[in-house]
Amino acid sequence: MVLQDLWFGLVAVLWAGFFLLEGFDLGVGMLLPFVAHDDEERRIALGTITPVWDGNEVWLLVAGGATFAAFPEWYASAFAGLYLALALVLAGLILRGIGIEYRGKVATEKGRAWCDRALFVGSLLPSVLLGVAFANFVRGLQMNAAHVVTGGFWDLLSPYALLGGLVTTALFAFHGSVFLQLRTEGPVREQARKATGWLAVPLVVLAVGFFVASFFVRGDALTVALSIVIAVAVLAAIELVRIGREGWAFAATGLASVLVPVFVFASLWPDVLPARNNPAWSLTVRNASSSHYTLKVMTVVALIMTPVVLGYQIWTYWVFRARVTGERVTPLAERRAARTSANEAYRVSDA
Repeated sequence: MVLQDLWFGLVAVLWAGFFLLEGFDLGVGMLLPFVAHDDEERRIALGTITPVWDGNEVWLLVAGGATFAAFPEWYASAFAGLYLALALVLAGLILRGIGIEYRGKVATEKGRAWCDRALFVGSLLPSVLLGVAFANFVRGLQMNAAHVVTGGFWDLLSPYALLGGLVTTALFAFHGSVFLQLRTEGPVREQARKATGWLAVPLVVLAVGFFVASFFVRGDALTVALSIVIAVAVLAAIELVRIGREGWAFAATGLASVLVPVFVFASLWPDVLPARNNPAWSLTVRNASSSHYTLKVMTVVALIMTPVVLGYQIWTYWVFRARVTGERVTPLAERRAARTSANEAYRVSDA
């Protein structure tokens, strides 16, 4: 029972890491059309996430893998019931990867514009749909006695679930705008600061509405306390941006991002997937978990590998800690052209 509870908490931690790190990546992608008005500014904005986005995405893969290994019944029922929504999340992540990786390789303005569109859509889709999915976990799904989800895709799009999607979208965009202020200089930084201003009020209104609604769905003292801490962190971030303390503002948005999955998992426990139509059919930490031996082996592996992974990711962020300027993000096509011109000049001078 201790290992079951431990791995429920560890899955929550993995999702918290994903929201913290991938949240600002998705936010930068969604804000790209609004904070970067020419190609140079777009390269600067994307230069803040290019070295780290794929490492940040690993948190999602590990969260899914840990759920599959530790709670196979939860994984099977959730992925079957949310199949189309999760397929759209995957499609969005693929589009985002294409947009980031190919933008610096295409030589035409039209090609870069298509990459920018893919990046925007690929950031928006996961932001909305992950919020919808988590809200449905809190609300519960229609299931039968065999823990098979019987509701369809449109059953997932309740007003409460859509509100959850809007909250995560607004939070990631706000988190990304603060990150851009912390990591850039010049026009991009100023435009990100303006974006923080016009995102602040919608984020606060949506978050308060979602937490109030959540209290009536599955509320208790712990979730109320977490709601208050998240709201205070967002308000603190707004004030810190106003006075120019960007590092502390990012810490505040990071805290809010981390606590959103914690809020969801605290609302769920001891369930992992509530049955809205009959609580007796809910999947719990007990009836959805793997065997004790499997959880024991997973714990040993996690204790060995987690410090290595965390150390590598911390080192990556340390290496790329400087603010991004135009000189640091010259696209691959331009670098190749510059090398070609230099080689030709060298051959002429040698002749």
